[in-house]
Amino acid sequence: MAKAEKAAAIAELKNEFESSSGAVLTEYRGLTVAQLKELRTNLGENARFAVVKNTLTKRAAGEAGVDERFSELLEGPSAIAFVKGDVVEAAKGLRDFAKANPLLVIKGGFIDGQPMDASEVTRLADLESREVLLAKLAGAMKGSMANAAALFNALPTQAAQLAEALRAKREAAGETAEAPADDAPAAEAPADDAPAAEAGTAEAPAE
Repeated sequence: MAKAEKAAAIAELKNEFESSSGAVLTEYRGLTVAQLKELRTNLGENARFAVVKNTLTKRAAGEAGVDERFSELLEGPSAIAFVKGDVVEAAKGLRDFAKANPLLVIKGGFIDGQPMDASEVTRLADLESREVLLAKLAGAMKGSMANAAALFNALPTQAAQLAEALRAKREAAGETAEAPADDAPAAEAPADDAPAAEAGTAEAPAE
């Protein structure tokens, strides 16, 4: 890849990180083009699922101020779901697809700047979506105002509560906010989506 192309790819990824409410990192080794298309269709406009190149993504994440612990997960054939809508709904879609297609491995991600491991993404998927909370709110408004107010307050704070719980868990475990230096070279991922679309499976070529 030419220097100008690398710079453009880094700039595009940086913009994705900065404009997304969250991102979920996956490994897709062995998935076919048809399966990846199905996943993208299932996610719809809620998230953009993009095959990425590890080296360029690490640089873009660093420039966007993403926590280094996210970059440490960038190994092997990598694809990221950049979430533009409801993060909970996107996590549910990825979790359900991974259950039906075990070759998709959820490795972690971040929400509102807070890094998450795979188990924490699953916990996020177990939360109620914005649509469900809105439906409950509509029902509660027919009942007492107190119940309606409680549900209304839960709507914007649900994700923040999860992030706070994760932070507290890390502090209790004695973890620090500093990530170890990333000295080891990252495994290469495919240069872009195009090669995958031309192959029978979505295996990642070396850089």
